Amino acid sequence: MARPEQVLVLEPQHELKFRGPFTDVVTATLKLTNPTDRNVCFKVKTTAPRRYCVRPNSGIIDAGNSVNVSVMLQPFDYDPNEKSKHKFMVQSMLAPYDMTDMEGVWKEAKPEELMDSKLRCAFEMPLENDKTHESESKTVSSSASSVKTEHSALPKSASASLDDGEVKKIMEECKRLQMEVQRLREENKQIREDDGLRKRKVTSVAASHSSSMATSAMRDEGLSIRILALCVLFFVIGVIIGKLAL
Repeated sequence: MARPEQVLVLEPQHELKFRGPFTDVVTATLKLTNPTDRNVCFKVKTTAPRRYCVRPNSGIIDAGNSVNVSVMLQPFDYDPNEKSKHKFMVQSMLAPYDMTDMEGVWKEAKPEELMDSKLRCAFEMPLENDKTHESESKTVSSSASSVKTEHSALPKSASASLDDGEVKKIMEECKRLQMEVQRLREENKQIREDDGLRKRKVTSVAASHSSSMATSAMRDEGLSIRILALCVLFFVIGVIIGKLAL
């Protein structure tokens, strides 16, 4: 049984054209229009899925509405002698009135309910005249934008120079900020001096404490030596007295 005729209107109908250079992503737009009074499900398929990114690649088109499908060709090394064999197919079917799951509808669809249209791909490189025209257009647009910027900046500077009150307020604010900076510098200097004095006091206290401890230790050592000498002296005297008594 022959498949029904495609109800969607495709723009373009037979060929997707991609215009280089192909060192970056090149996008072609496919417009799908639903002229019927029924919602239509659609899918977009390609013979080279790794070379293209399609958004959206499936969905539902309401009655009387259109959808723009972006077909993005990934960068590649273009060979003008190589003919493109890539193709796209737009598959569609009338959406059931009680549809809840679109994937389920596609799985359960019968072959006689499916409609399809095929498109081939064509790669084109811009002509030298087109390149020159594009570069000139970019140069003219950039020059115009720069002139517009300069023109818009002139009234602003003129109005600023004429407003003496605003200038006076700005000068007063600058003076106030300079005084505030000077005050902060003096406070910072005072904090540093106080910190240095505190460190010197701590150092002197620690030094005096260590010297007093050393003096006390020396005193204790001298006292111990004296006691030891007296003990030896008493021992010698005791020995002498013992010999005399015998």
